[in-house]
Amino acid sequence: MVEALGVDEDEVTPEATLVGDLGAESIDFLDIVFRLEKTFNIKVPRGELFPEDILTNSEYVRDGKVTPEGLTQLRQRMPFADLNNFEANPNVKDFANMLTVQDMARYVETKVGVEA
Repeated sequence: MVEALGVDEDEVTPEATLVGDLGAESIDFLDIVFRLEKTFNIKVPRGELFPEDILTNSEYVRDGKVTPEGLTQLRQRMPFADLNNFEANPNVKDFANMLTVQDMARYVETKVGVEA
C-alpha cells in the first residue's frame, strides 16, 4: 500500500480506508492488484476485489442505492469485506470509500489459503 499509494507507513493502519484515508484513485486500484498478485503469487480475477459489475447492474442498483439483492451479491463476492456500515446506507457512490486496509489483508489471506 505504501508504494502503490505513495503514503507513509504510519498512515497504513488496518482501519484506514483506501479512498478516504489513503487517497486511492481508480488507477491506484490497478497498481494495488498488480502488487498483490506479484507479492503474494495470487491471481485477482477482474471484479472479485472491486465488483463494478454489481454496482453498475440495474438489477442490483436502484436510485443510486444497492438493493437487498445487490447486497446479497456483494456479501457473496466479498466475504472478506466488512459491509455492515455500507448496508446501513448503501449509496453506490460511497462504496469505494468503504474498503479498508484490513479488508485487503483478509482478501489476501483467503487467496493465499486457497492457492497454497
